[in-house]
Order: sequence, then C-alpha cells, then structure tokens
Amino acid sequence: MARWGRMRTSMAVGLAACLFSLAPARAEPAYIPLVRDYVETQVRPMVETPLVLKAIAEQNAQFRDVSEMDMRVLDETYRSEVDQHHLQMVKLLLDKSVSHYLKTRQDASQGAIVEFFVTDSHGLNVGQSTITTDYWQGDEEKYLRTFANGSREIFIDRAERNESTQMLETQASFVVMDDEDRPIGVAIVTIAIDAL
Repeated sequence: MARWGRMRTSMAVGLAACLFSLAPARAEPAYIPLVRDYVETQVRPMVETPLVLKAIAEQNAQFRDVSEMDMRVLDETYRSEVDQHHLQMVKLLLDKSVSHYLKTRQDASQGAIVEFFVTDSHGLNVGQSTITTDYWQGDEEKYLRTFANGSREIFIDRAERNESTQMLETQASFVVMDDEDRPIGVAIVTIAIDAL
C-alpha cells in the first residue's frame, strides 16, 4: 500500500510538471503587437531616409572620441537649460534639418507620435521633434536594451497614462542601421496607444 501511495504521488507530480510546462508563458500586454507593427510599418521607414542617416553619421564623426565624462557634462548642461528655460542647446538641436523633418513626421501622424528623436552611437541626441528631458540616452534602457545590447529587436517600454493628456503612452526604441547594415544610432518614438 505504501508503495502504491508513493507511485501515485510521483505520477501526480509528473503530471503537474507536464501541465505547468504546457501553460503559456506570461502573455505580453495587448498593446505590444500593435505598437511593434506601427513602428515597423510607419516609423522605421521614416528613420531609414538619407537625411536621418546622414545626420547621425555626421554626429558620429564629430563625437568619435567623446568621453563619458564629456557626455555627462553635455547632458547636465542640457538638463539645466531645460529646467531654467534657457534653451541654447535645445534651440540648436531643434533648428537642425533632421529635427524639422522629425517634427513634420510627428505632426503628420494624426496624434499617434507624441515625441520622436534619434541618437548617435553614444546615445547623444542628433535630432528631436520636441524638447526632450535630457540629451544623453546612453544610460537608459532605450539605449541599453537596443544599441548597447547589439539587439535588432524593437524595445517597447511599459505603457503609462500621460497625466496631462490622459492618453496611454509607451516609448519604442530600435537601432538605426546605415546603408551597409552597420548600427549607427537609436530611434526613439513615444506613441499614444489610444491613437493607433
């Protein structure tokens, strides 16, 4: 009898292991495939243009030997200007032709794109459609989970409700490749999920 009890217990444990291994993995939120499709079909073609690729390549050449300390100083200067509404660096960025282009793409998105910017290989902003909170993205997940990781996947962050617009938003990031399929920077787009 004791042997039959042990056998029944091990069969139950084996059956449970089989059932749990067949259970679906934690499902991704419903907005993820929707955002991924939008980025692939709408956003990526906007980024893979000669204007954007040239702007990123030029900044990569300009900042080829920039140190992390220099990047942090640039970022702190930019943040300080934003906080004090003294927008010298921001104005220089927003006046670039690549920024004008990103702004027109944002405006034409019918509210789907809330913010649109591209970085160089270090994660420093090259062009931006609006004023961003910072200049260096190299220490953030949008850069670390894409460029720094060597990933070709689109990284889609957790969705959050924008308190001022009450729209559900997420940020999607992907590595920008040049004409020779080399990684040169990152494209980051904030998307209003409700507008898709």
